[in-house]
Amino acid sequence: MPELFVTNYNPNFTGVSATAANVIRQQMTRYELALVGQPLPGCPVPLSPAQAHLASRIGPPENHPFAIWHVRRNPEMRSAIWLRDVRRAPIRIVFTSAAQRLHSAYPRWLISRMDAVIATTDKAAGFVPHVRAVVPHGVDTDLFTPAPDRAAAWRALGFGGRRGIATVGRIRPEKGTDVFVEAMLRFLPDHPDVTALVVGRAGGKFESFLSSLRNKVTAAGLTDRLRFVGEIPAPDLPALMRALSLVMQLPRYEGYGMVPLEGMASGTPFVGSEAGYYRSFSDAGRTGTIVPLDNAEAASAAAAALLDRTDDIAEAARQTALTRFSARAEADGIDAVYQSLWQG
Repeated sequence: MPELFVTNYNPNFTGVSATAANVIRQQMTRYELALVGQPLPGCPVPLSPAQAHLASRIGPPENHPFAIWHVRRNPEMRSAIWLRDVRRAPIRIVFTSAAQRLHSAYPRWLISRMDAVIATTDKAAGFVPHVRAVVPHGVDTDLFTPAPDRAAAWRALGFGGRRGIATVGRIRPEKGTDVFVEAMLRFLPDHPDVTALVVGRAGGKFESFLSSLRNKVTAAGLTDRLRFVGEIPAPDLPALMRALSLVMQLPRYEGYGMVPLEGMASGTPFVGSEAGYYRSFSDAGRTGTIVPLDNAEAASAAAAALLDRTDDIAEAARQTALTRFSARAEADGIDAVYQSLWQG
C-alpha cells in the first residue's frame, strides 16, 4: 500500500509537471510512492486514477494512519476530495500553490478543503488558507548540469551560429513571447554570431498570435536566426539548457517560473522580467538580470550586457541553484509537512 500518491492528470508536460517530476525523483527513495495519472520523465509508471482510488480505499499504509495525496491542479484536488469525503478513504490531501494572485471562486473552494497547503513563495502564501510551509520549487541539479564545452554543446544541436539564446514555454501574450521577439529583433542585428530560439507551442486560440510573431521575424529578414522550434521533449531540455549562453523569460505574469532555475543549474545566466520568483533567483544580480515588464528595449540591453559574461557567471549560477533552489531542498521542506500530518 503506497503511503504517498502524487497526481499528474495533465497529459501535457507543463511547468507544474516539471516541478512535480523534480520532486518525485527525490521522493522515490524516501517513500512507498505511486504516481497517479500521466507519466513523468524519470518517475514510476503511473497508476490510473481508478487504480489509485481502489488502492487508497483498501486501508491505511502499514506505518501511518493514512496515506497522503499530493495534488497540484483543480481536477486532482476534486478527485482527492471525492476519495476522502465521499468514498471515506483514509487519506489526507496536500496542495502546492504557486499562484501570486487570487484564485477564482471554484479553486478557492477546492483549496479550502485541503488538509495542508504548501506555498512556493511568501507572496503566494498570502492568497491561500491552511498554509503549513513556504517551500520554493527546486531544480533537479543532477539532471541539469553544465556542459564541459558550451560551444561544442551548442554546435551539436544544429541550430546555427556560435551562441544561443532561448525563451521556453507556452507561446501566448501572458508569457511575453512577443516581448522576447521584439527584444531579439533589436538585439540580433548587432550580434551576428547568435541564434535565438522560441521553444514551445501556441495551440488553439494563440495560433494567430504565433503567426503575427512569425510575420514580424520574416519582415525583419531574421527567419534563420530567430527560430520557432516548437516544443522540445522534456528529456531533451537539459541538453538545450547547458548549450545556451543565455535564457530569457519575459512574462507579464508568472506564478513561479522554473526555466531560469534550469538554466542556472546548467551554468547559464538569465534575463527575466519582474515576475514570478525571478528576482530571488537572480541573487542580487549575481546570476541574472531583472528588467521591467513589457520592456523589450531593456531586455535587449540586458542580454547584450550579460552575453559576454556567461562563463564568468556560470559558477555563481550553478552554486545558487545547488545551495538555495535544489529539488532535494524542496523535497526536504515537503517532507516536514507530511511528517507534521502523520504525527498529528
